[in-house]
Amino acid sequence: MLIPSIDLQGGAVVQLVQGERLAIRDEDVFRWVRRFARFPKVQVIDLDAAMGSGDNLAIVRQIAGALSCRVGGGIRTAARAEDVLAAGAQQIIAGSALFRDGRPDLEFARALSDAVGRDRVIAAVDSRGGHVVIHGWKTTLPLTAAEAVRALEPYCDEFLYTHVDAEGLMGGTDLDAIRAVQRATSRRITAAGGITTQREIDDLHALGIDAVVGMAIYTGALDPDAAGQGEQKG
Repeated sequence: MLIPSIDLQGGAVVQLVQGERLAIRDEDVFRWVRRFARFPKVQVIDLDAAMGSGDNLAIVRQIAGALSCRVGGGIRTAARAEDVLAAGAQQIIAGSALFRDGRPDLEFARALSDAVGRDRVIAAVDSRGGHVVIHGWKTTLPLTAAEAVRALEPYCDEFLYTHVDAEGLMGGTDLDAIRAVQRATSRRITAAGGITTQREIDDLHALGIDAVVGMAIYTGALDPDAAGQGEQKG
């Protein structure tokens, strides 16, 4: 299934190349909210909160009340997770906060899971060059994505795996890397990072993996309204 992504920075919808270079900025956030309203899942990421440079929480709350979405970016406490869920989000996405001292922070993962329910926690595991990266992809950890998901599996119902090497480059993703993560866990996998074509979405769907798409939608390379798995419920 295709999951459109709404990435927020400075009160606008943006798309970044490799998490750094601004490629697209649109101040009309709710134009995209309306466009994605028919999708059973939409991903909303507060990039400012993720990078520790402010937040877009007021907009996030509005979107969470309007769309069936999962929300990430700056989810560093159970209180923040509860706030976003109370606004209407279906699930929260926790990333960097799930790691401490170079390894999974199982104490925080357990506390978050206990606070909001394991079924509402998506653990984000981002990988570049074969290793997990956190803090806006600026800190590389000495563990692989497969190792991370094995450790975090008891505390979430789903993983969001981002193949950072391909993020924003419009060159396709790495299916082998995604499959390796899938083999390491019994939890559901959603994949992101470079997914550009309907063929990739279909290939992932055949594996039982959802596909988060951003850049390809915002550049017009992929029409979400024509995507074959757009309205599928499972």
